[in-house]
Order: sequence, then C-alpha cells, then structure tokens
Amino acid sequence: MPATDAAQARYAWRVLSVTALGVILCFVNASTLAVALPVVAQDLGASPMQASWVLLSYMLVTTALIPVFGRLADLFGRRRLYMTGLALLTLASVGCALASDAPTLLAFRCLQALGAASVITNTTALIVDAFPARMLGVGLGLNSTISAAAQSVGPMLGGALVGGLGWRAVFWINLPIGLFALVRAHRTLRRTPGRRHERFDVVGAGLSMVGLGGLVYGLSMTGPLGWASPQVLGGAAVAVVGLAAFVVSQRLRRDPLIDLALFADRERAAAYAAVLLVCMAQTASVLLIALFMQGVGGLDAFQAGLCVAPVPLGMMLASPIAGRLIGRFSAATLSTFGALLVAVGLAALVALLQPRMPRAELAVALLLVGLGTGCFLTSNNIAIMASVAPQRRGIANAVRSTLQNTGLVVGAALGMSIAIAGLSPASQRAVYEGRLALAAPADIALFVAGCRHAFGVLTLVCLLGIGVALLSGHAARARRAGQPG
Repeated sequence: MPATDAAQARYAWRVLSVTALGVILCFVNASTLAVALPVVAQDLGASPMQASWVLLSYMLVTTALIPVFGRLADLFGRRRLYMTGLALLTLASVGCALASDAPTLLAFRCLQALGAASVITNTTALIVDAFPARMLGVGLGLNSTISAAAQSVGPMLGGALVGGLGWRAVFWINLPIGLFALVRAHRTLRRTPGRRHERFDVVGAGLSMVGLGGLVYGLSMTGPLGWASPQVLGGAAVAVVGLAAFVVSQRLRRDPLIDLALFADRERAAAYAAVLLVCMAQTASVLLIALFMQGVGGLDAFQAGLCVAPVPLGMMLASPIAGRLIGRFSAATLSTFGALLVAVGLAALVALLQPRMPRAELAVALLLVGLGTGCFLTSNNIAIMASVAPQRRGIANAVRSTLQNTGLVVGAALGMSIAIAGLSPASQRAVYEGRLALAAPADIALFVAGCRHAFGVLTLVCLLGIGVALLSGHAARARRAGQPG
C-alpha cells in the first residue's frame, strides 16, 4: 500500500473513532429512555400526552433540523457543525438530569435534539469524506454496527441505571461521553471548506419544520382524541400545506435547503422512499414491546430492555455483513432482502402478541426485525451516498437521515396511537406508567388488540416500501436495456 494510501486509511479509522462516539451519544441517549419512560412519567406526574412527547419531541426536532444542519454543514464545514452539536447535546443532557417537572424535561429534550441533529447529519458525511472508495462499504457498515450496538446496550443500560441510580442517571451518563467525544473530535477532525457564497434557505427551513411538526402532532393526538378530532385534522392540514409549500419553495429558490434534483434519479428516489417506509417499523417495535412487557407483562425497566435487545443486536450482526457483501450483491438486492426480513418479523409479532407469550419466539421475531433493519440501512446508505458528488454529500445524507428519522418518529407516533386508541384516558396513562396489568382484563385485551393492529399496519407499510424499491429497480433496468419501463 503506498504511503499516501496508508496515511488516508489511518485518518479514516481515526475519523470513525470520532463519529462512533457521536453515534453512541445520540443512540444511547435515545434508546435508554424507551424503557425508562414509565418511571419518568410516574416521578414527574406526566400526563399521557406529556409522556409520549418526551420521546416524540426528541425525534421530531431531530428530524426537522437534520436537513437544516446538512445544508449548514455544506456551507460552513462539517467539523464545526459536528463539534457544536456534541457540545449542545452534552449540555442539554445536564439540563434533562436536573429537570423538576415534565415541561422542563421536554424543553431540554428539544435542546438535546438540536445537538443530535447536527451530530447525526455530519456523521455519515465525515466517514464518506475520509474513507477511500474501496473501503467505504466497510466504514459505513461499521458505523451502522456501532449505532446498532449503542441501541442494543441502551435499553439494558437504561434499565440498569433506572433500577440502581434512578432515571436521572440516564442523562448524567451523557456528560463524560460527550466531553471525551469533544476532545477526540477537536484533536482528530480536519477542517473542511464550506461554500459560504451560497445563501441559507431560511424560508425552506421554517416550512419543513412546520410541515413535519403538524404531521407528528396530528398522529400523536389520534390515540387520546380520535382520528376525526379537530386537533388531528388541524395537524394534518398544517402538514399538507406546510410540506406542499416547502416543495414549491425548493423549486423556486436559487440555493434551496434540499436539492430536489437528488430525486431525479429513479433508483435514488426509490431508496429515499424505502428508507422512510421501512424505518417506521424499527422504533415502533422497540417502543411498543418495551411498554407492553412493562405494562402488561409486569416486568421492570431492565427486564424490558433485555426483551427488546434482539432488535439492535440483530442490527449489530447484520450491518457489517451487509457492508462486506456489497460488490458480491447489489445494494438494491441487499436492501430488499433486509426489508423483507423486517416485514416477516413484524407479521410474526402480530401472531405472537399476547399477555403471556413465549419469550423465545418473541426474541426470534424481534431478531428478524433487527437483522432486516441492519441489512437494509447499511446497503441503502451505501447506495445513496455512492451515487452523489462529494460536494453534495452533506445534503444528500441529510435528506436520507431526515427520511429515516421521519420514519422513526411517524412510526412511533402512529404505532402508539393505534395501540392505545381504544383505551380510556386513565388506562392510557397506565400504559405509559407501566402499570396496565392492574387494570381491568377488558382494558388489557383492548391494548393487546391495539398493539396487534399497530404491528399489522407497520407490516403493510414495510411491504409498500419493498414494492416501491422493486418497481423502481425494474423500471431502471428496463430503461438501461433500452426497453419501455
């Protein structure tokens, strides 16, 4: 290996060590709270709406701001935005740990999400910039493995911290990780040039946040208020108007927030659509099962964390394998296979879910979801990032991350709304506080049926993502062969 190639490889691995710390901080922070939520809700006296928004606010703000930070990274450089995000996420974690009521916790969760958006946006772009083309699949596969490992450790770590030190320790643990990550990033990352001659699209950023905010708010209100409530219909109207105005504004702007030309290529557009649809299943499956095992199964936070661990464990196993298989198989083939595994796992959950279900069979179903998600995300990521020019990787990855996180937040909101739709306000609160097992058998039966319906809907959504990818791939192959698509 020439000296220059060896030096580039060494720098690439150092960059991966930096981005790994950011990924760990973001995903451990997100996944620990999934199992700690019932304890937090009880301690702070949170209403069902406040409890759900402790989770949804983080995902929503992160999702809405990822394209903003992707564009800012292209303009001002990835190193600066990455380190700023690390600092904000770390400081906001301290605020969460000190929160004395639910509104204060929600405010600091939004600040956490602001920092996480900047970190998540720049992680993949930093890796793609650093790794040579021949090593890119391995680098991105390892990055996905690390994120899956963080998600795997998160529920168990969250359960252990809650049981031993209280729920505030879930946030205090971010402080040493964040400080070490900042020092490592400062010493390792090279300064990257920006394109400050281009303007930042403030209008587009505002419209995207309004549209996504309306969508998630409307979905979150369907459970407690019903699908025909004014709040749900109002949220849907804001989402439609906001997102439509956003698309129109992007077509008219000289320097748009999102370059709509990224969607001109059918295969890339299908990859973007598939990541939105398939990712709706991942967070929803972990959240629903964690709440189900605590509320109906009577488990504590640590035990519930162990129950959902097969999802991130499967991701951790599948991600590096998918990265190494790129070349032997196309990214489209691997991503389709991964999405199919997710659909099979979700369908199995529909059949298995009951108050006293076999733990081994539950673990297998969740493992299928995790294996499929890891295979899908790694190959989908490589396909998208390899198809764009280096100077557009920041915004291309931001679009992918936005759609991935939109899938996570919409899936979580939709899944929970369907699961609790038939319950009274008191029983909904019992679900979030992990004590539904004390309710009437009829309420438990309604929640079990609601969870099954939620997993059934998510299975259909996942199959739709597979269909989109297959149809687009067929059209692209036909076009290349000179046949009508």
